[in-house]
Amino acid sequence: MERRGKQTWHFQSPVYIQGTGTAVGPEESQGPLADSFDIKYDNLYAGEENWELAERRLMKDAVETALKQAEKKSEEIDYFLAGDLLNQIVTSNYYARELERPYLGLFSACATSMEALALASLFIDTGVANLVLAAVSSHNATAERQFRNPTEFGGQRPDTATFTVTGAGAIIVGTKPSLIRITDATIGSVKDLGIKNPFDMGSAMAPAAADTIITHLKETKRDASYYDVIVTGDLSRVGSGILRKLVLEKGVQLDRYEDCGVMIYHQEQPVFAGGSGAACPAVVTFGHLVKEMKRGSIKRMLVVATGALLSPLMMQQKESIPCIAHAVSFEREE
Repeated sequence: MERRGKQTWHFQSPVYIQGTGTAVGPEESQGPLADSFDIKYDNLYAGEENWELAERRLMKDAVETALKQAEKKSEEIDYFLAGDLLNQIVTSNYYARELERPYLGLFSACATSMEALALASLFIDTGVANLVLAAVSSHNATAERQFRNPTEFGGQRPDTATFTVTGAGAIIVGTKPSLIRITDATIGSVKDLGIKNPFDMGSAMAPAAADTIITHLKETKRDASYYDVIVTGDLSRVGSGILRKLVLEKGVQLDRYEDCGVMIYHQEQPVFAGGSGAACPAVVTFGHLVKEMKRGSIKRMLVVATGALLSPLMMQQKESIPCIAHAVSFEREE
């Protein structure tokens, strides 16, 4: 691994995608990207007794799909890296109990997918592993119950609020050549501009996304046009507009830019400003975007997953929201 600048890793040994898997809930199954997801459920319970078990089912489905696509058995995985939004990342912990592989639990809120993929790629590049599995999940009902009001309360939310994606995404990376290579990762630093409204996380996270994008381009000595698309995690319709303005102030124009939280739902769906949640960038990237790369319509992309590092207790204590963004570069090889 070659370190570029202070925050960017360039993987010198080839790191390739071996397999991916996605599983989603009912709203995601009705969105514009529905055909790109592997497993779809028509209700929030996913055949389980409660919402927390349903989220665990989603992670299990995504992992098993990735293993099948990679033509690997779980015992061939050297390390399992995973995270979710629930307290003590219990979805990941309890599924790791079932998987029985060396495990590292991670938390960067909705940025966890790219944190996990960056670390997984580092493990491969440095030779400490041959195969690494990374997975994340979120669930609309479990997140609402934990972070906001009880779902039964039926409280109204403003248009700036986002809708937690119900789903899970998994990816396996290794050394075996494939069409898609992981080339770089930029590890973000925490940014906090004093926003305290948990119903406007897009505005809170946009500065972190802007900082990571600017840092990545500077340290790799690339222009934004190097990428066919730059994708953020879940800034929503509110935050993505702010991001464009913030990077433009630094002389960077994002002509080919998308946000996973905007992409995953139709505008007429009841999702307020768009999607959010750890699963949001994971299912869009490991589902739709990876498939587009395999088709050849995207050859280079930068995925910048964004996370609001808040907790219910900190909100009750009137703390502002610290945010993070991690970026991973994907490149197609013919």
